[in-house]
Formats: sequence, C-alpha cells, structure tokens
Amino acid sequence: MPARASEIVLNRKSQVAPLALIALEGAKELGRKINQHMVDWSKKNENSPDTFLIRTECPRFSSGDAKGLIRTSIRGDDAFIIVDVGNYSCKYKMFEEWNKMSPDDHFQDLKRIIQAMGGKAHRINVIMPILYGGRQHRRNYRESLDCAVALQELEAMGVENIITFDAHDARVCNAVPLMGFDNVIPSYQVLKALFDNVEELRIDSDNFMVVSPDEGALNRNMYYASVLGVELGMFYKRRDYSMVINGRNPIVAHEYLGNPVNGKDVFISDDIISSGDSMLEVACELRKRNAARILIYATYPIFTGGLERFDEAHKEGLIDCVFGTNLTYRSRELLSREWFYEVDVSKYIAYLIAALNHGVSTSKVIDPHFKIKSLLSKYNVKSAAVL
Repeated sequence: MPARASEIVLNRKSQVAPLALIALEGAKELGRKINQHMVDWSKKNENSPDTFLIRTECPRFSSGDAKGLIRTSIRGDDAFIIVDVGNYSCKYKMFEEWNKMSPDDHFQDLKRIIQAMGGKAHRINVIMPILYGGRQHRRNYRESLDCAVALQELEAMGVENIITFDAHDARVCNAVPLMGFDNVIPSYQVLKALFDNVEELRIDSDNFMVVSPDEGALNRNMYYASVLGVELGMFYKRRDYSMVINGRNPIVAHEYLGNPVNGKDVFISDDIISSGDSMLEVACELRKRNAARILIYATYPIFTGGLERFDEAHKEGLIDCVFGTNLTYRSRELLSREWFYEVDVSKYIAYLIAALNHGVSTSKVIDPHFKIKSLLSKYNVKSAAVL
C-alpha cells in the first residue's frame, strides 16, 4: 500500500466521508474485531471515537415478519455493512418456535438495514465474505441464478461496492459490471498461519507440494504453488452423468494428475468444506501415494456433515490439520478440535475498509505477492537456522 492503513485511518482530510461500521446479527464477532483494529489505529488522532460500530437490529414480530432499525444517524457516512449469510447459529421466534436463520433470512436483514438508511448514507459498501447464493453460480438446466439476481438487487438499492472472499466463481460479478466488486483471497494470512502452526516445514520442490482437490479449485492452488515455488498436482472428479442425486451428478472417482507426492508434505486449498466427503477422499488417495503430511485449508469450514469423520480421519493419520478462516461462523465444537487452526482475517478487512474509506487503491492490499515473498524468505532463514 502507498501508506499503511494504520497511518491513514481517520485522517479526515482524506476520508471519503465519516466511517460507519454496521455488523449484522451473524457477523457481530467479526465486526467487533474489525472495529477494534480501527479504533486502535485512530488513537493517533485527536477526538478519535470509542467505536465505529453503529447500533442496528432487525426485530421480529410473532408471525415471523421483521423490520430493520438503525439506532444512530448515518447521514453522510461512508457505511460498511458486514454480513455473514452462513451463520446458522442465529435464531428467531416464529409462532412460539425457534427457527435458525438461513442465508435467505440474513440476506433479507441486509436489505432491511439498507432500506432503513433511507438514502441518507454518503455511500453503501457491503462486506459479504461468503457470497449469498454463490454456489449456484451457473445455469445447466431450468435453474435459478440466485447470486446474480441478489447482486443486481443490491445494486438497485444503491450499494456501490461489494467485497467478498474466495468466491466460488468470481465471474458472477459480470451480473453487475457497473458496481464495484472485489473478490479477495487471504493467501498471506493462510500461509502465515501455516508457517506459525506446522513445525519443520521445508518449502521446496523436494519436500513440499500443492495439490488441487478438483478442477474448480485449480486457480487458487496454482497461485500457492507459484508463490511458494513448488510443484502443483490436481485431482479431477469423474462423474456418472447418467443420473442426478441431490441436484448433481454423483462422483464415481477422484483421478490424480501430476508428479509423485511420495514423501512430500501436501497442501490442499479449497473455498469451502461442506460435507467434507471430497476432501477426505482426496486425502485418502494421497495417502495411497505415500504423501507425508496432509495439510488442508478451506476459507469456509462449515462442516455440514459434522466433525466426527474428520476426528476419525485425524486419529487414523489420514489428515494432519485443517485451517479455516473466521469469515463465517465456526461452532464451539470445531474451535475445540486439536486438528483445527483458525486464520484471523479481521485485520485484513480493516485494511481494506481503511483504504476504501480514504480513496486509496486497494490493489496492493488485495495482491499480497511481495508480503508472501518476504514471509517465505524469513521462514526459510528461520528453518535453516533450526536445521
């Protein structure tokens, strides 16, 4: 960046407008962490606020209907709304029964808060790490295109910028070509967490390899292999196109393409761990090929199928560890697992907000190539000293 975010935050002469953070119900934890970074940086300035967070809520009527409320004036503010559409821990009461909020509920609350602004904010920016409807990214049959339509709705409501992380298919931005859309990959934060938590890693072609779990994740794994200077392998899913189960063609087998993984630590990156079936099958295939340690990363570790299979896989030595970000809800059970390591992305988001709020280019924040090179150089020096 031309200037560090901690140096420009709350420099009122260069701000686009006064900063307002709004963390919706599912993103309170992440919002508090981002706000703390902003507050810490702003202490260098006079009359710095105690918080940038704006009080909002979406109360429910007993019938399930809701409304959005903003408790503080946001007139003329540069508003950043943080929403986690994947937080299934949030609940509301309807007809005397508790219901878990779905992605649809979270998205509706986002629109309610935008409506509550009444056009008074200077600018509306939405930080939606896990993109609403993002997994339904293309049309094969007579299917809906939820994500594309949602983005168009937000554009029509006056949203100027969308920031998302590791979108399932970033080409969905073509639905809103005139709106700001940033798809951010927290590569530096992931590698830093990897180097801090995994001992005796040797990042070279003889001891380390990156493997893509499928063709859809090839680009993100190609990036890791390139910046680390190691080899890349990949699996592709062989499917049975004669039948459809749960809306998709079932996977028959995972076929491997690439150089041998024998004796190498293998890093596997994907955008999401849902049921985890594919990731465990890939890990099993790598074990058959005599891989050393298997290190898994997913931006969104949601584990819809539960944690038991990964507990068993770790116990049996099938996988060594799993990394995941705090960009979406993580259950207490997941955070307590010895094989899981969290990647904190809150400071990265705070940098992005500071850059946007001051009209500074975000390109050097989004592209962490030089920071990764510096990190890798320091790590190799440290590893050499230990050896």
